[in-house]
Amino acid sequence: MKLKINIIGSGFSALAASCYLAKSGHDVTIFEKNKTVGGRARQLIREGFTFDIGPTWYWMPDVFERFFADFNKVPADYYKLEKLNPAYSVYFGKNDYITIEDTLEKIKTAFEKEEKGSSLILQKFIDNAQSNYKIAITDLVYKPGESPLELVTPKTIKKLNQFFSTIKRDVRKAFKNKKLVQILEFPVLFLGAKPSNTPSFYNFMNYADFGLGTFHPKKGMYQVVLAMKALAEELGVTIKTQNPVDKIIVNNGKAIGIVSNGEKHFADIILSGADYHHTETLLDKVYRQYSPSYWEKKIFAPSSLLFYVGFNKKIKNVNHHTLFFDVDFDAHAEAIYDNPEWPEKPLFYASFPSITDSHAAPKDNEAGIFLIPLAPGLNDTEELRETYFKKIITRFEELTSQDVKNNIKFKESFCVNNFIKDYNSYKGNAYGMANTLLQTAFLRPKLKSKKVNNLYFTGQLTVPGPGVPPSLISGKLAADLIIKYHCAS
Repeated sequence: MKLKINIIGSGFSALAASCYLAKSGHDVTIFEKNKTVGGRARQLIREGFTFDIGPTWYWMPDVFERFFADFNKVPADYYKLEKLNPAYSVYFGKNDYITIEDTLEKIKTAFEKEEKGSSLILQKFIDNAQSNYKIAITDLVYKPGESPLELVTPKTIKKLNQFFSTIKRDVRKAFKNKKLVQILEFPVLFLGAKPSNTPSFYNFMNYADFGLGTFHPKKGMYQVVLAMKALAEELGVTIKTQNPVDKIIVNNGKAIGIVSNGEKHFADIILSGADYHHTETLLDKVYRQYSPSYWEKKIFAPSSLLFYVGFNKKIKNVNHHTLFFDVDFDAHAEAIYDNPEWPEKPLFYASFPSITDSHAAPKDNEAGIFLIPLAPGLNDTEELRETYFKKIITRFEELTSQDVKNNIKFKESFCVNNFIKDYNSYKGNAYGMANTLLQTAFLRPKLKSKKVNNLYFTGQLTVPGPGVPPSLISGKLAADLIIKYHCAS
């Protein structure tokens, strides 16, 4: 049975779902509020510089390969991928940094220099992380979160204790060197929670980091969005940009359409890839599954203060991805999760895509992206943004032993207010709801509405969680549920 399906939003999860649904023979239309597709993954182009506004890390390449393989394609049909070496570097003080290269053997050598005997411990740690990764990919993340029984397999039962310990506990039990501890705890930030709140099982992110590596699509992450858009259109998906959705039409407990730009667009199924909390505000209160207090109690991934900076010279002593952990990690985490406030001394991350990719900046110039993780919902003003830029750029100069302030051609910022305005993001969070023990799998907001028939959700606030690869998976899961419940023979 051919269904007419309207999808709200065009982020990774919505684009992925549209491809699967169109492949199954359905009539699919995407409604996107912004001028371009991609949701949080958009581009800023200015004065010959090109910046990825959203995600800049390409991890878990196998998930992207699996997605395109479902359509008899490979990523190389759409974009060229380069494995980064070094993957990234981490600064702990002036001229004090550790470089993470592109193989586990090289990383073990770097660890051994910092802490004698740590290379053997790291091998054992990554072996366990790889085992968890295989279980996650084969047994867990491709499950729709409908039942707790989805988590119960012979393999997961053997790992049960790792769901009740934490990343912080396990890492610090194995490693004593503070720098190595911080490097191993860093990938958890992609899951949106503190290491002390993240189950040990999620150390599979360390395998994604050290085992699989860090990649860069030529011309930037937005090429992945363009690839998915091209695939969707090849499959017959209609994409309407500058079409914000103002209302989900419900009749007799069933979603029958949407209102966009004052027009009604009727459909058999409504799937929202927009912010889950915002989507429910498009419904009359009686049809909302989750109350304001429900969302208030949830642990959200951080928001971010981002700067996109054009430099008129090449930047030294940095890599494509560079992390700055020269201040207290725990104090910054406390300012995000425990006592939400602007951090006094923020950690920050910098990306210089033009080191790898000449498309990112004019010749002999550098494109720089700077990110400070923040608690969602903070007061966001231009004055605060400027104060924090001065803080991090001063530290950046000192740590990397160079002057750059006078070489800034321009800078643009993006913070809490922009996340709310551009993406209807709850409290301006940057990438969804954290993956803590009580916010995992079936304990996350549901893909299928419990109150409205024919209404579905996908994206970072639902299953399986935050990040680009999980968003691709979420799109597949939502599409599979729609097919399961509405196309069964």
